[in-house]
Amino acid sequence: MEDRGGNDVPASIPSGEQMVWADVSPLIAAACNDLHDGELIHGENFNLFAAMSALEIMDPKMDSGMERNGFHSIEEAIENGAAPIPLSLDRTVDVQRCIDVMDRLFSCEATWHRGHSLAQTVFSCIYLLRIERTSTHPLLHSYCRIMRSTCDVVITAVSDARTHEEEDFFTTAYGLPLKGDGDEKCLSLLNSVEETVSRQLRACKAQASRKKLCDDIGSLQTNPDLEEGYCRAVLCRLRFRKHFYHALVCMRKPQGRGLELAKKHVMSCLSELGSMSKSVEFLRSNAGGPSDGEIECRTTASGKQPFGFDANINSRLSAPTPPRAIQILSWKQAIEFFEKLLNDLDAIFSLPLDLSLEDILQSLVQFQKSQPDLVARAHLQLLLVQDGKLYGKYPFHVVISRALVLPEGTSDQAFQENEFVVQLGQLTINLIKILCTNNAWQRRKLGKILQDWGVISIQLELAFRREFDEMLKFSADEILLTRLSKRLLVWAEEKTYWIASRFLLLGFQLELYSPKEYCMVYWYMYVIFVNLLEKMQMRISYPVDDSRRKGKKKRDLAKDVGLESGVGASSSCMLVQCYVYISEGLTMMLAALHNERQIFQISSPFNSEHERFIQHFELLQRANVPPHISYHLFMKSTTHVQISNVVKHNYFREVQRILASLRGSFSGDSNKLLELHQLEQVVEHNRIALSVIDKVGASDPSLEIRFEFQHHPFFPVAVVKRS
Repeated sequence: MEDRGGNDVPASIPSGEQMVWADVSPLIAAACNDLHDGELIHGENFNLFAAMSALEIMDPKMDSGMERNGFHSIEEAIENGAAPIPLSLDRTVDVQRCIDVMDRLFSCEATWHRGHSLAQTVFSCIYLLRIERTSTHPLLHSYCRIMRSTCDVVITAVSDARTHEEEDFFTTAYGLPLKGDGDEKCLSLLNSVEETVSRQLRACKAQASRKKLCDDIGSLQTNPDLEEGYCRAVLCRLRFRKHFYHALVCMRKPQGRGLELAKKHVMSCLSELGSMSKSVEFLRSNAGGPSDGEIECRTTASGKQPFGFDANINSRLSAPTPPRAIQILSWKQAIEFFEKLLNDLDAIFSLPLDLSLEDILQSLVQFQKSQPDLVARAHLQLLLVQDGKLYGKYPFHVVISRALVLPEGTSDQAFQENEFVVQLGQLTINLIKILCTNNAWQRRKLGKILQDWGVISIQLELAFRREFDEMLKFSADEILLTRLSKRLLVWAEEKTYWIASRFLLLGFQLELYSPKEYCMVYWYMYVIFVNLLEKMQMRISYPVDDSRRKGKKKRDLAKDVGLESGVGASSSCMLVQCYVYISEGLTMMLAALHNERQIFQISSPFNSEHERFIQHFELLQRANVPPHISYHLFMKSTTHVQISNVVKHNYFREVQRILASLRGSFSGDSNKLLELHQLEQVVEHNRIALSVIDKVGASDPSLEIRFEFQHHPFFPVAVVKRS
């Protein structure tokens, strides 16, 4: 009899004084004969929750004892020659195999970044688990040292940012030797080996005949014809490791002092990745590996299986749950992964360190469009928020003060100690951190913090009313702070509506809305954008004299904003106005098609349109954003809409008019120009589609209408065809 791990156990189990053992073998045999595939025996108290925590015995994916093709311990693996030192007595084969180990570690590292356990990826390498054994092999030893130190730096950064749980990024070592004596010298060891290999490469180039090397310079391996190729392959891998480690360390320097140097190292990393890709043909031609058809899924550039790896050797250290069956990324996929990661890091270096809070929020939204890796997002968060300060330099009361454009005479000390300023500073920190998470995690967290922003807005409004009634009793400085409450209120409300808009837009990226729900979603977006525009205009119009503002319409007020607050502020408002018109136009267009053609109707046996309205906007409704919005109001706004009314109001034509005037304002911003171009495509196609529907007749059964996101991630275009 064997246990699940394959070890022999006694045939009979001695019973204790309080235990009586019974033979259940006949019962199990009868159950096995009676059960079909997919069926299981369970007790009456077995439920779905228990099923999620259950283990399937004898399934290699769930039962760690079933995997018997690996070694049971590191010592056993070493005794059986799984990780020899040197890797071969033939020096040429030794270098080949060493490069294979480097490449496999490279692929394992990328797989770890993707969310798999450290024990089953990087530390499946026996050489890393017993790194002291490699001390007699300088090339392998230096590479293992820098690899282990890099893992430690990555774990520290991701743990400090506290975003690793969003993607199950494994930061717990579970007893793995993540740190060791001498790791602080990993760079000096690597530099020494790099210099040795560089001298050998220079010697190869300097000789007229490569059949014989100089006596005073040792060769990397024994075949003179292959010396230069192997030197180049080794050097680019060593240099990539060195520059990647340097880049990660430099990015952690306080107040962004190491960003310029980190950028240089990232550029060097990208260059070395190119050299690594170029080495593939040479390594494959001399390795005698598999055919081209099989090479794509291999984890080394040569295509050969590397020495020194066993994915099951740490199976009991991987996590407090059974080890997962994972597929290590191929070497080609690992190259693509690191190219993406390095480009994400480079985008961080391009951000100026003097951005205003508004620009930072927009930059974070823009950065997320490329779906950056967790490690890049963690470093961005650590750069922006250090010791409770923006960039580690500016306290957040200073950041808020700049955003509010405070009047002269306001006491810095009194402003800093204001309880609302302290709360808003903490909320702003949380907002920045949330915007550095992935889209799914971000949307969930944004929905939750909306209530915090809503509560502080209510508190500010109550404080302003109370202080305004007692203003005559205050000193001049206190009167300024009372006026400040109004500014803080408007600013907080603007941020609340900005968060709400981001919350709704992320639903499109996450594909949470069905076409039948677009009408209610765009209607809610329209309401949010209207309120956001109003708060933006109020905030940036503070320099305008109150006497001039009284009695003016919103359009006239917007003109004053443009004149006195600068072109940038006016342009931002005009862009939001475009979103208002597009959201309203899509809402009315979808409502008219629903009313006249009975398409995009929600008919489900599980939930009604009202229930879906609640499900999508519950967090907004709970935060009262915006106030007095309900499903009844949505129905009242859309029930009687007709295509003729939509054509008459010409929402999309209004957007085209505004976009034409905005191009000059954003001439130096490529991201904004791209956004304008995408919006132009959306409104032009929808305007034409609306015209066709109106001309043919919305009720014509030959018309086929669907909405596709061809030009913009959030705003679709109507595709009209005649059957």
